[in-house]
Amino acid sequence: MTMGEILVEIMAAERGQSFRKPGLLVGPFPSGAPAIFIDQVARLGHDAAIIGCVGDDDFGWLNIERLRRDGVDTSAIAVLEAAVTGSAFVTYDKTGERHFIFNITNSASARLSPEYVGTPLLEDCTHFHVMGSSLFSPGLREAMARAIQIVKGQGGRVSFDPNIRRELLGIPEMREALTSILKQTDVFLPSGDELTLLVEARTEGEAVEELLGLGIREIVIKQGSRGCAYYDARRRLSVPALTVAEVDPTGAGDCFAATYVTCRHRGMAVEPSLRYACASGARAVMSTGPMEGTAGLADLDALLARGEPTTEAGHD
Repeated sequence: MTMGEILVEIMAAERGQSFRKPGLLVGPFPSGAPAIFIDQVARLGHDAAIIGCVGDDDFGWLNIERLRRDGVDTSAIAVLEAAVTGSAFVTYDKTGERHFIFNITNSASARLSPEYVGTPLLEDCTHFHVMGSSLFSPGLREAMARAIQIVKGQGGRVSFDPNIRRELLGIPEMREALTSILKQTDVFLPSGDELTLLVEARTEGEAVEELLGLGIREIVIKQGSRGCAYYDARRRLSVPALTVAEVDPTGAGDCFAATYVTCRHRGMAVEPSLRYACASGARAVMSTGPMEGTAGLADLDALLARGEPTTEAGHD
């Protein structure tokens, strides 16, 4: 299970296009980091569910219908009549760098609070995934803490993807929430320099040692075009990215994390889990739209069968 923001994404049709003048747009696409993550889990054939809030509008129902179609249990998504579903408008500059205009803090997702957490669905949860991007409101932070307490209390595991902008760490409550979650994390999935965001250490090796000292069992560093690196108390592994043509990178990191967590939850060894995760991240960047590149196991097997490592496809 996971919990957090559910929104739609609408993007500029061409690179270099600006929202400061009229232009063609593509979308809406179902989106939100937790929603992308859980959709990928379901695409792999695993039981999956999400706790969230959407407005009683077309954007909200677009997300619910997509998640249901892919096998996600949406019974814990509240449809709020007095709120609107969140949105993200995206432009790409000539280099492919993304720029976002978000409506999340005033959306239905911001109304998620602890009252939505105490469900029978969560009490059956054996693995809970946290996205740092979902901690943008006090109610959500409290809800996340409650969910983690329930899952850990019944012997479940927690995975954590920081997915947070560095400037938000200046908010004392945000850093406190992230640090608290980190101490309860079993599988940590940072991207690049997020490895050192929440620790005193500044180098990769020192940060890994500090994180493992907190009780984290597995650290998987998403390294974009370089693939990924893995650490636990005994070893370090590195797996390269795959050869694909990148169309849209949004959601690739969420697909990567979902695939790694699902493979490990099913008892798969670390190295093949990392390879499937890299394939999932690569598969995600091949489609326009953050959730359009989610894939089943057969899709990932087909991509892996090509067997060509490269530095072209990322999954930050």
